[in-house]
Amino acid sequence: MKRLILAAMLAAGMSGAAHADDALKAAIANSERASANVARDGARHPYETLTFFGIKPTMTVVELSPGGGWYTEILAPYLREKGKLIAAGESPTSAREGARKYAANLTKKLESKPAMFDKVQRGVFEVPTTYDFAKPGTADLVVTFRNIHNWTGNGDEKVKEIFRKVHESLKPGGVFGVVEHRAPAGKEPKADSGYVQEAYVIKMAESAGFKLAGKSEVNANPKDKADHNKGVWALPPVLANKDVDREKYLAIGESDRMTLKFVKQ
Repeated sequence: MKRLILAAMLAAGMSGAAHADDALKAAIANSERASANVARDGARHPYETLTFFGIKPTMTVVELSPGGGWYTEILAPYLREKGKLIAAGESPTSAREGARKYAANLTKKLESKPAMFDKVQRGVFEVPTTYDFAKPGTADLVVTFRNIHNWTGNGDEKVKEIFRKVHESLKPGGVFGVVEHRAPAGKEPKADSGYVQEAYVIKMAESAGFKLAGKSEVNANPKDKADHNKGVWALPPVLANKDVDREKYLAIGESDRMTLKFVKQ
């Protein structure tokens, strides 16, 4: 009898995992996503990345600095029925005009498709001053995509503070998932290049109490040597150098990226 019960429990768990995978695939395949965003799936690997982070549709997930909402378009429908998505960005009432503009753009996007975004909650994540995105110990997963290079200009202590705030927001066993432009090991990137050393990110996370649970090369690009004029923005999709070496940068593709999974013990 015990064996039958155990088999049934395992089968139920496997079924739930399969359902979660199907739901994530459906969210990625959602026809309401912007076509320009869909075109970048091959470079950003959303299914593999979020699966690596261990996402489930019942989770409370915080997305730090959602920007134009590329991942928000996937996370919002995926978490809509059983979970919760907190989009943590600039405050609409920020003292900084630029921050208010980013907040307004996100508001416009969320209000443009209520069927997709109506249950998204807002939090404030405004570096280097304000971090009010989730109560302590309430998040299952916090994710950030290509944002850490923006934090580093504020100095190591501010970066550590951000990691501590993320750590504080997570439940025990919660995950911090990071994707970031990766500088070659042992090569100190220029401050304005957009690239960050993987060892640096790990050091900052560990200083906040995180344990590195895994690395994935799903977003790696060995063609990217991180030595471009105008840094990572020389590559697609920005192509900051315009027609200068355009074909070379198109051939390289999007940046080489670290994909790291940290756990709160």
